[in-house]
Amino acid sequence: MSVFPYVPLEQRPWRLAMGLRPLEESKWLEVDARRNEELALKRRLVNEQRDTVVAVREAGEAASHELLDLVLENLATYHPHVARDVASSEHPIVQASLLVQEDLCVLVHDGQWRLEAACVCFPSRWSLVHKIGTTLDDIHVPVPGYDEELAQPTNAFFGRLKPERSFWRLNWTLLDDATLHQPSSRRQPARGGPDQWFFRVERQTLRLLPVSRAAVFTIRTYVASVQQLRNEHEDFADNLLAALDSAPSAIKAYKGWEGVADQLRVALARS
Repeated sequence: MSVFPYVPLEQRPWRLAMGLRPLEESKWLEVDARRNEELALKRRLVNEQRDTVVAVREAGEAASHELLDLVLENLATYHPHVARDVASSEHPIVQASLLVQEDLCVLVHDGQWRLEAACVCFPSRWSLVHKIGTTLDDIHVPVPGYDEELAQPTNAFFGRLKPERSFWRLNWTLLDDATLHQPSSRRQPARGGPDQWFFRVERQTLRLLPVSRAAVFTIRTYVASVQQLRNEHEDFADNLLAALDSAPSAIKAYKGWEGVADQLRVALARS
């Protein structure tokens, strides 16, 4: 697998969509050359900023134990070369998270899908502290257009989940910081040249646990500079500008993209 395997840009206008695709069990968790570095960062964050990156409630306990067993089984089957040592004194969702490069979230259905356990070390400008215990709809309240376009199909999709069928999707944004751990909600337009603008992609997966019937949401984060991706992909800059130009005003404000396309166009022309 390449260092940056996903560039979800196409020659078409911006659109808000679930974009889910079927996922094979063998591809649920991704392992690459950055594993040691990213797991070391996760361990440091858990030790030094636990209240920021770990949140658990009683309703998520059973599912967290089941998730840890599933992670260990998947790694043993499809990634047998990686270390699978876990500290038994840790909460199971933390144990599971420190074995994989993905962040892990558990949602339990109590009439509504609710976030009940999570270890999120690499958030993209959102706070786990403010999301734990909230419903699927509440989690997405800040996203412009979600209520009108995605709330109903998202909840319906969760209701149809089955353990034997998992799914994945890609989400991207443009930031002025390459740091993986970004819990601040600060959303200001990026400044500088193409090497100071960063394309951030989240590979997200969704599956249902067979025993607890909780939903597991994983987030694997990749970051590269616009300049790097421009050098590697001939159509990257044009597709990125097309997406930025066509994004609705509310999305631009939410993402911190106001005026970004024009700045980026000038910067790219000079480089």
